[in-house]
Amino acid sequence: MAIKQRTKIDASFSMSSMTDIVFLLLIFFLVTSTLVNPNALKLLLPKSTNQIQSKQQVSVSIKHHLEQNSFTYHINGNVTPVSRGEIEGIIQGLLESEEEPSFSIYADKTVPVDEVVNLMNIAKRNGYKVVLGTSPE
Repeated sequence: MAIKQRTKIDASFSMSSMTDIVFLLLIFFLVTSTLVNPNALKLLLPKSTNQIQSKQQVSVSIKHHLEQNSFTYHINGNVTPVSRGEIEGIIQGLLESEEEPSFSIYADKTVPVDEVVNLMNIAKRNGYKVVLGTSPE
């Protein structure tokens, strides 16, 4: 009795799993690219040649409204402004669980130094490290 086995090799390739992976990667990069920009406010930062890459837990932005000659403070790029008296309590709440607490200050070019120094005094009182945000030259 001669039984013959026929084994045929299928030379086709399914691309469906590859397209699923590419689609998932596309979604991942779209989501993470929106999280990269922590500074949602449009600020004209002073220029500097010294740029450091430091991971700051909190960012405080000071926006100068020239027409009213007033200032608004924004924490972590939030559009809703915070009053000057509330800033210290909010920063303390955000940084209380950090080992090396630090925050960055982003101020318009037109913001007086007094406003920036007020935020630096908050950092000194609480033992925080502070970084002044600039834009590259």
